[in-house]
Amino acid sequence: MSDEPETTSMVSDGAATTPWADAVAALAAADTYWLSTVRPDGRPHVVPILGVVVDGVFHFAAWPGSVAGQNLASDPRCVVAVNAGGIDLAVEGRATAVRDEPVLQAAAERYLEQYDWPVEIRDGAFHAEGAPTAGPGPYDVYALTPSKAFGYGSGEGDYNPTRWRFG
Repeated sequence: MSDEPETTSMVSDGAATTPWADAVAALAAADTYWLSTVRPDGRPHVVPILGVVVDGVFHFAAWPGSVAGQNLASDPRCVVAVNAGGIDLAVEGRATAVRDEPVLQAAAERYLEQYDWPVEIRDGAFHAEGAPTAGPGPYDVYALTPSKAFGYGSGEGDYNPTRWRFG
């Protein structure tokens, strides 16, 4: 999510917009996110997840046997939504499984720091005890590559309704 997107106001041409860097900072400060995936028959599936931002990119873990994990295996399109630091964000894009050891290590460090969730990295996945609803593991780690995002002020911050489009 570090590439600079095309930024436009959702209110009117020329209205102030929120910089993408501010949206990413709010995303990094949140603790619970909502992941929407697409079932094979086209129906949506929504589930709360824990996620982290590493080098400006949102990452999350999912058990391959979960509905979300199975959906992502057949269709990587998804949306991550969150209320964080005065902004409501919805980030549309594609989730890609991460197998790169340094990225997995950085994500593991953020999970430990943010959620006190220690994981071991083996065979390109997180191995750890998980929440009862998360499945038994191991967990695939995904990076979200955004295509479009929307941000709305939620009363706490000074955010203007903004749309970001990514190349």
